[in-house]
Amino acid sequence: MESTVHPVDSSDRTVRGRRGRLAGTGTVHIWHGRVADELVPDDLALLDDEELRLTRGRRPPFDAHYAGAHAVLRRLLADHYLGRSPGAIQFGRHSCPACGDRTHGRPRIVRPATSLEFSLSRSGPLWALAVTAGAAVGVDIESSHGSPPDGVSELVLSDRELARMRAMRHADGRQEFLLRSWTRKEAVLKAVGTGIVTDLRGLDVLPADADPVVVEHTGPGRRGSWLVEEVNLGPGLVAALAREAGRATGPVELRVLGDPPRHGRGHRVQAGEEQD
Repeated sequence: MESTVHPVDSSDRTVRGRRGRLAGTGTVHIWHGRVADELVPDDLALLDDEELRLTRGRRPPFDAHYAGAHAVLRRLLADHYLGRSPGAIQFGRHSCPACGDRTHGRPRIVRPATSLEFSLSRSGPLWALAVTAGAAVGVDIESSHGSPPDGVSELVLSDRELARMRAMRHADGRQEFLLRSWTRKEAVLKAVGTGIVTDLRGLDVLPADADPVVVEHTGPGRRGSWLVEEVNLGPGLVAALAREAGRATGPVELRVLGDPPRHGRGHRVQAGEEQD
């Protein structure tokens, strides 16, 4: 069940080589970072009409966080995978596997034509992006600072998960358990394509078990098994990655802008120290 770590060869330095390696090995690239708390004109210039509408519908600083993360998405896909200008990328949606609606399915790249699949997650100004080829993928990132609202565990956890959490003696352990549950669930449902409109209590993600875990999704939409693993993005952050179990799953690589790719040992991604 562990991913195999491959050395990075010179072909990975080119856009075409990087795309081909993703498709040929089942590799997943994880990018992450932080955006500004104020709107940046250069970011707004890259966004399409729908992205601008969604930006205007948010109050500060959430408008800047949304716009910044989506501008980063465009720049990364353009510069590292597609070889096109960021503003020329056209996004759409896969059909929702539960109802067939194309307005809220998993996001996809419409133009240029490509086999790339991606998942973007935001938590305040922090963002994480998973990129692979030819297979569904979901990623979720959350900050561990602060306490979840009262009653959220009853809305998120299955009966078995809730019993395990309530048996824990320490509040810090209960919060970690809840965040691990939330990120695993959201990663799976983003990969499935339904999102959290699904009843989260019906999805047991084995938060008491060390990753990787195989999670069974039996809810509306795409039923099947998903390989879920935690992604170490540094202190104060909890993140999870989901991809189809049973497929040829390659390594997970953590990538930092401007730096060469970093590898996890086995299935786990280690962030390490970022270079200047």
